[in-house]
Amino acid sequence: MAELTLYSAPGCHLCEQALALIEAELGVHELRVVDIEGDLALTYRYGVRIPVLRRADSGAELSWPFDRDALREWLVA
Repeated sequence: MAELTLYSAPGCHLCEQALALIEAELGVHELRVVDIEGDLALTYRYGVRIPVLRRADSGAELSWPFDRDALREWLVA
């Protein structure tokens, strides 16, 4: 399983929904959650798109909204 990063921000209710969905699907797999606030480059890149899930191996990104089926398909791609 590739290392996954969820780009998020405090108070982002969509980020909380995405995190719950990802954790339910991944179980014990690693997920790194990164707060984009305070990082100008990340805020510029992801500010209006969060939550965004990113694979370290390919750089592929999955932007919200996504459901369990879309997440599963993206994880195996």
